[in-house]
Amino acid sequence: MERQATPAGATATAAVSKIKNLRWYVCALLFFATVVNYIDRQVLGTLAPELQSKIGWTESEYSQIVIWFQIAYAGMFLVWGGVLDRIGVKLGFAIALIIWSLAGMGHALAASAFGFMIARFFLGIGEAANFPASVKTVAEWFPKKERALATGIFNAGTNVGAIVAPITALTLSKYYGWQSAFLFTGGVGFLWLFFWWWLYQRPEDHTRLSAEEFKLIREGEAEEKVEKTPWLSLLGYRQLWAFAVGKMLTDPVWWFYLFWMAKFLDKNYGVKGTALIPYLTTVYLIADVGSVGGGWVSSWLIKRGWTVNWARKTTMLAFAITMPMVIVAYYAHNAWTAAILVGIAAGAHQGWSANLFTLTADMFPRKAVGSVVGIGSCAGAIGGILLPLYAGKVLDKNPNYYLPMFVVAGVAYVVAWGLIHLLVPKMEPAKVD
Repeated sequence: MERQATPAGATATAAVSKIKNLRWYVCALLFFATVVNYIDRQVLGTLAPELQSKIGWTESEYSQIVIWFQIAYAGMFLVWGGVLDRIGVKLGFAIALIIWSLAGMGHALAASAFGFMIARFFLGIGEAANFPASVKTVAEWFPKKERALATGIFNAGTNVGAIVAPITALTLSKYYGWQSAFLFTGGVGFLWLFFWWWLYQRPEDHTRLSAEEFKLIREGEAEEKVEKTPWLSLLGYRQLWAFAVGKMLTDPVWWFYLFWMAKFLDKNYGVKGTALIPYLTTVYLIADVGSVGGGWVSSWLIKRGWTVNWARKTTMLAFAITMPMVIVAYYAHNAWTAAILVGIAAGAHQGWSANLFTLTADMFPRKAVGSVVGIGSCAGAIGGILLPLYAGKVLDKNPNYYLPMFVVAGVAYVVAWGLIHLLVPKMEPAKVD
């Protein structure tokens, strides 16, 4: 049975004016949610040198602060994926944002390393919903040929958030104290919540969606029941493990850039306080180009007649073989050279990530996407626990010795690409009941 060509209730709401290209307004909401998400998580990494000096934590204690976020983040991916598939992204995303915004503001109450561990744990609980919700929304609102581009656009919010965070946090900390940075950035999410609740509905239920755009969104897709897929049953699919392996091997690299870049520039080049702003901004501006560009390239290749399999994999391979240049950053003679090299690697990661996320919508039905992203992202967060543990031990012995982490960052993607291709050589869709 083919899906209806118009949203449900369209006849009764024919008098309601339609919004042209509504799917891209939805994508804009996902972009800004991701911006807020990354601002809230990145404030700590930006202020880490200052807070370490004032509160007096060790490198291992800082690693534990990062790890407690990752523990909550990993565990809640398994919860949020199923929750979003059951109650939908409108309500689920709203609940998650309220949790992470309050937790972000709660950092201002911390007075010890243990206090920051608690705040980071609750931040991780809420923030884990962002990517399962966003990828599921893209699967619901975009045809397959546009999904990588839409994912690249919302994923670019990670870099914008990482740019805005140091500018905002360092400026507020300088003039109003470090607590103000957490209070202000944590409160911004409630503004986004208003627009989300006002605009978002599923395409089938949206009274402002035109019949023509609905037909485009569901182009070539069969009728699909809206129901939750038990996540345990998904573990038997190699398509899931391809995504999970890719996340587990490469997500930790991104976490390393987020939480240690400011400390690397501080320890190795003496760049401190507001002087960090231009360097961090450069890194994440380059990363933004990679995110949108990576999504655009594979979408462009599909429109040129390439199969989804080779469009995604060719694009991901190009980014993977770019990564080893980050190893040179450790040997750079000045901070700007190091920042640009890390920026190129961060951009390659974001282009890789945009396509990796899109694999879930390519290989799984919409009813399972939230759970698949949740399980795979949990694997990524587990990997994100292991690298900080290693980094803490290495840097406790020598605070300037970042080479081992850069080597891991350089080789992980080629290994991940090989395993993904081995698991899903043709990227055939999973037959989920």
